[in-house]
Amino acid sequence: MRTSALLLFAFSGSCFAQTAILQSPNGNIKITISDELTTPSYSIDFKNKPVINSSALGFKFKQQAPFSEGFKITHTQKYTQNTQWQQPWGERQIVTDNHNEVAVTFKKPQGGVFTVKFRAFNNGVGFRYELPKQPGFENIEITKELTEFAITDSQSATAWWIPARGWNRYEYVYNTTPVNDAPLVHTPFTFKNKEGVHVSIHEAALVDYAGMTLNQRRPGVFQADLTPWSDGIAVKKQGAFNTPWRTIQIGSKAVDLINSDIILNLNEPNKLGDVSWVKPGKYVGIWWGMHINTQTWGSGEKHGATTQTTKYYMDFAAEYGFDGVLVEGWNIGWDGDWFFNGDVFSFTQPYDDFDIEELTRYGKQKRVQLIGHHETSGNVTNYRNQMEDAFALYEKSNVSQVKTGYVADGGNIKRIDENGVARHEWHDGQFMVNEYLYNVKLAAKHKISINTHEPIKDTGLRRTYPNWIAREGARGQEFNAWGTPPNPPEHIPMLAFTRMLAGPMDFTPGIFDMGFNGLGDDTNRPQTTLAKQLALYVVLYSPIQMAADLPKNYLAKPDAFQFIQDVPTDWQQSIALDGEVGDFIVFARKERKRDKYSGNDWYLGAVTDEKARTIEVKLDFLEKGKKFEAHIYQDGKNAEWKNNPYDLNIEKRMVTANDKLTLTLATSGGTAIRFKAL
Repeated sequence: MRTSALLLFAFSGSCFAQTAILQSPNGNIKITISDELTTPSYSIDFKNKPVINSSALGFKFKQQAPFSEGFKITHTQKYTQNTQWQQPWGERQIVTDNHNEVAVTFKKPQGGVFTVKFRAFNNGVGFRYELPKQPGFENIEITKELTEFAITDSQSATAWWIPARGWNRYEYVYNTTPVNDAPLVHTPFTFKNKEGVHVSIHEAALVDYAGMTLNQRRPGVFQADLTPWSDGIAVKKQGAFNTPWRTIQIGSKAVDLINSDIILNLNEPNKLGDVSWVKPGKYVGIWWGMHINTQTWGSGEKHGATTQTTKYYMDFAAEYGFDGVLVEGWNIGWDGDWFFNGDVFSFTQPYDDFDIEELTRYGKQKRVQLIGHHETSGNVTNYRNQMEDAFALYEKSNVSQVKTGYVADGGNIKRIDENGVARHEWHDGQFMVNEYLYNVKLAAKHKISINTHEPIKDTGLRRTYPNWIAREGARGQEFNAWGTPPNPPEHIPMLAFTRMLAGPMDFTPGIFDMGFNGLGDDTNRPQTTLAKQLALYVVLYSPIQMAADLPKNYLAKPDAFQFIQDVPTDWQQSIALDGEVGDFIVFARKERKRDKYSGNDWYLGAVTDEKARTIEVKLDFLEKGKKFEAHIYQDGKNAEWKNNPYDLNIEKRMVTANDKLTLTLATSGGTAIRFKAL
C-alpha cells in the first residue's frame, strides 16, 4: 500500500520548517503542506507540474487573534481508504472512495491551534479546517477565511465563470475569459492552464457555514470570500467545529472533471435511514404556460392551477408514463406582483378553483401524484412559520415531492429576527445555508423530497440527505421564454463542465415548440434544435426530469416524444465520453435495474454549441458479446437552430461494443440514442 503522507524537515534560518507531503493513490497528485512561510500554506502538483502555487491557510476573527502568522506544524496523522458505497439513486449506483489523507496540526506558542485535513484522490484534492475546543474560542465570529488558491501561470489560463454576490444569484450566462480577468466568482470555478490541465474549484458538505465565493485579490491568486450575514460577520460558531471541504478537481482532459465523485465522497453517509420512499422519475406540469403567457399563476380567467386543468395533466401523465404533475399557483398569494408577496403567501390555503382533496383522490385513481410547490418570494420567516402545517397537508394529500422557490434578489432574503426586526440576507450566507437544510430535514420527517429552486449551490449533501433530490442554481429553461438574452447555444456544454460538477439540476428540458415567439435568433425562444432538447435528458443529470412543454406540443410530434417516454432518470453508470468546455459534450449512461425487465439499456446524449460538428463515438462502453438496437434521434441534414430546428432524423440500427457511430450535430444541435438490449 502506498504511504499516504511523509513528514519532512528542512532547516530554515534559526528554526526548523516542517513540510508534509501527500500523494494520490496513483501518484499523479502531490500536495505539499508547509509552515516555512510567515503563514501556513499548501501547494499542488499534477503529474510533476505545479497547478496551485504556494497558497495561504488560516482565519481572521472579530475578537480573537488571527490564525495566520507564527503557526507551526506540530503533528501529522496519516490514513488511507479504498472502499465502495452505494447510492440509493444517482448517476451511478456504486461509488468508489479511494484516497490518501493527512491531518496536519498547526499551533502557535502564544496560543491557538487548528488542524487542516487533506485528502488526495486520483482526480483531485479536498481539504477542510478542524478547530478543536480551546480557551478563548467559546464564541467565534469569523470575519475572513484566509484560504488561497494561487493558480500557476494564470496569465495563460482560460476560465469559465459567473459573477458572485450579484442580484441574480447563480442565474447568469457563463463568461469565457483569461483567468486574470475573473473578479469575484461563484464556484464551481473551472479553468484550463497552458498545459491543457483542467481544474475546478468548489466545496463539499456545506453545513452551518457561509458559502465560499472566490475573490481574485492579486493576479491569479483567489481568496476564499465567505458570503456574510447582514451584520457583516462571515460565520458564527461556538466551540469546536469543522469547515466545509474545499475541493480542487484536476484532470488531463475536460471530461475527467465530470467523471469524478470527489464531491460526494467528501460528504457524510446517509443520515435518514430507509429512504426507499425517495423516488426518481419524470413529471409534467402546469408551469411552462405561465412563462409563455398562456396561463397565469394568479387567479382569474387564465389561472393555470385549476382542478380541471390539473386533471387534464394527470390524464396525460397516466397515459404516457409520467409519475407526477407539478402545479404552481395553487395557493393564496399569487395575485398582484407575486415577486413581492412573500409576506402574504399561504402554504395551506388553495384558491377556490383548486380542490386539493379531489385531486388527491383523482391522482390515486390515475396512479399519478401531485408534485407540490412552495414559493416564498424570499420571505423565509413567513414560510418557516407555516412549514410544518404545509408539509402535513402535503403528506395527507399523497404528495412526496415538493419544489420550493426563493425568488428574491441576491442579498434580499427577508428574515424577522428575535426582536421583530426585518433583516436581509444572501441566499448563500450561513443563515440561508441552515434554512435550506432545515427545510430538507423537516420534509424528510413527512417522507417528502425537496427540489430547491433559487437554492444554495449543491455541495453533495444529497448523499447525507437523499431526499434533497434536485435543485436549480443556474440559468434554466425559463430564461428561453423571457430572458434577455435567452440561453445561448453554448449554455448546455458550458453547464456540463461548471454548474453540473456540483450535482443534479432541475433544468426542465423538452421544449418541442421553439416558435412561440417566432423563429430566428432575435426572439425569446430555446436556441436549440429539437434533437438537442431530447439529448438534454441524458446530458443534464437529474433524478427527476420534467417534460416541460405543453401536452399538445408533444402530441404533435409523437415520434420525438417517444424518446422522453423511454429515457429513465436513475442510472447504474454514467460516463462522460468526450467534450470541451462550452463547445460540446457526449454522455453515455446505463439505466438502473428496477425489475427483471430493466437495467440492460444504455442511453447517449450529445450536444454542441453554435458550431455544427461531426463526432465519432466508440461504443466500447456497451457490454461485449451483446447486441443492441440503437434508436437514434439526430439532427436532419437541413437542421439548424435559427430557422429549421425541427428537422429530425429517426432511425434504428443494430450495433455492438465493437462498433463506432458518427454523430452529425447541427448548429446548437444534438443526438439522443437509446441502445435497447436484445
